[in-house]
Amino acid sequence: MNGLDWAVLIGYFGVMVAIGIWSHKRVDNVSDFFTAGGKMPWWLSGISHHMSGYSAVMFTGYAGIAYTYGVTSFVTWSFPIALGIAIGSKLFAPRINRLRSRLHVASPLEYLKNRYDLKTQQALAWSGMLLKIVDVGAKWAAIATLLSVFTGISLNQGILITGCITAVYCTIGGLWADALTELGQFVIQLLAGIAMFVAVVMELDDKGIGFFGAWDEPALQGHDKPLVGPYGTVFLLAFLFIKLFEYNGGMLNQAQRYMATPSAREAERSARLSAALWLIWPLVLFFPMWMSPLLVESQKPDGSDSYGLMTEQLLPHGLLGLVIVGFFSHTMAMCSSDANAIAAVFTRDCAPVIWRRARTWSEGQGLRVARVTTVVFLGLSMAAATQVNSPTFGDIITVVIKWVAGLMGPMAIPMMLGLLRPFRRSGPTAALTSWSMGLLAFWLVNYPIHWNVDGGVPLQYQVSIPLAVSLVLYILIGYLKPEDTPERLAVIDKVNTDGDGAAALAAPAPAGDDVLATRVKD
Repeated sequence: MNGLDWAVLIGYFGVMVAIGIWSHKRVDNVSDFFTAGGKMPWWLSGISHHMSGYSAVMFTGYAGIAYTYGVTSFVTWSFPIALGIAIGSKLFAPRINRLRSRLHVASPLEYLKNRYDLKTQQALAWSGMLLKIVDVGAKWAAIATLLSVFTGISLNQGILITGCITAVYCTIGGLWADALTELGQFVIQLLAGIAMFVAVVMELDDKGIGFFGAWDEPALQGHDKPLVGPYGTVFLLAFLFIKLFEYNGGMLNQAQRYMATPSAREAERSARLSAALWLIWPLVLFFPMWMSPLLVESQKPDGSDSYGLMTEQLLPHGLLGLVIVGFFSHTMAMCSSDANAIAAVFTRDCAPVIWRRARTWSEGQGLRVARVTTVVFLGLSMAAATQVNSPTFGDIITVVIKWVAGLMGPMAIPMMLGLLRPFRRSGPTAALTSWSMGLLAFWLVNYPIHWNVDGGVPLQYQVSIPLAVSLVLYILIGYLKPEDTPERLAVIDKVNTDGDGAAALAAPAPAGDDVLATRVKD
């Protein structure tokens, strides 16, 4: 990097902070901070939903998969995400929007205390927050890894720089700041992605390979096969189910984008836009990664530095700075949205249970606590980032695929399926059993069983078995021990219907009121 690249990078950071300060004027209460007051246009929500699913892991971990295996990086990652969101646009997006508009909640998990009970809500809330700390930690480590390639600064310094800048704008401006910065980040990503695509095509032409002839090169032998190595059919199907739940609200930050739109129909349009972007745009981003074995030689066994090396080699200064900004934009978009979601869960779901004073917070007090919680979460995730590549967590892609994908299912299934009428019989017993046994299955498969199987348990089973265990138990126990009380059915009806008739149903009171206080006291 030279002075021009640094100017682009510093200018980007300045714009992000400025957007946060401007967004501060739009945040008057907790609802504005967490759900934009339900006033976000569907197209902005859709772009924000799309961008909040990216991080620099794509340019490190998935770049390594593309370098090693080729097109399976798209087939087993962005394609199932696009398909999952498309399905969720009908199945989940409208219902999650009604959580805000009809049940008047500000956290995606806030409705669980009435859909199941307080114990279920707390189990999912606390475990979800812990998982998110690890997940976001992997994202900080990914961007710091890229930053070290270009600047030579240490991993911990890179984590500190990106984390602190993100903390400024997302703490000041809430979800509005997240969405508006993600819009700017999308434009930057568009320019940077096209610049890299064109640079790679021109380099292939200079080498006499050509756009289409590249796949015949020996270095890319087998790279055109959709399912190879550990990424087989079982992995693809498992990942599709995981992403169906995760990217439609199971990991909380995407649920907020649906909640932020004015209506259920707008939430559906938002999801369809995000699905289309996930289907088309990653092809442009992945093409340079697929070609990377022809252009650079990775210095790391997993190929995670290949994209960074290729960027340095092919792009002139200025454009290099723009692509580096693109790396930052991905990670900061996801991490800031995660921080906002976790702050919502703690402020609305956890604090009123563990702290009596939280049940009587004023709007101003609740907003201050939300901002403090955002900073604390970012600090914890940055601390976790320093442990990535340790024996406990493994490398970046291991954290993202094995830990996050493997643990997400048991946490998301009760939340997501609890919205749907066909699963109305599943109550707190089914939810807690599904959650706890799914977590146990994850531990057994990834550790005791993995250690005792020759060659270890294949990755596809590491991520699919916990999901399968949770799903089967949630459905089975619901039929064996139905707990569909009138109060729980009222919640389901309100998120599944529009119109005045549904409005006549008794609405459970939101968190933080006298009802919750009474239940906690009991």
